[in-house]
Amino acid sequence: TLRQADLAVFGDPILSSEAVLITRDVEKPAGYEVFKRRIDSVLVARSYVMMDYDIRVENVEQAVELTPGIESPTVSPLHREGWVAVRSMVPRDAAQKIMDGLYELGARGILVTDILACRV
Repeated sequence: TLRQADLAVFGDPILSSEAVLITRDVEKPAGYEVFKRRIDSVLVARSYVMMDYDIRVENVEQAVELTPGIESPTVSPLHREGWVAVRSMVPRDAAQKIMDGLYELGARGILVTDILACRV
């Protein structure tokens, strides 16, 4: 990488490019659908992050309104009585605002992690 070689970027880019997937409408090659699903899963993952947090049971309904997930959030009981752990995909560009709202509701241990790929 540039950093490992002790180099730095300077100036404007000299080339920008994009990848395009092209096939015939009538006859798609073997493996096309699997390849397309894999590419799509990476593109979807770039738009979302995984959010995990702990919250008191009495506040969980309000919290999952902020983090509804794709289908539904995962809510699991914790060893500490009266608390649950919640896990949900949230839009990447709204993550900080959602974290603020969860914290105000009493959520703690709020973690946000990248998603490498996902199929929804």
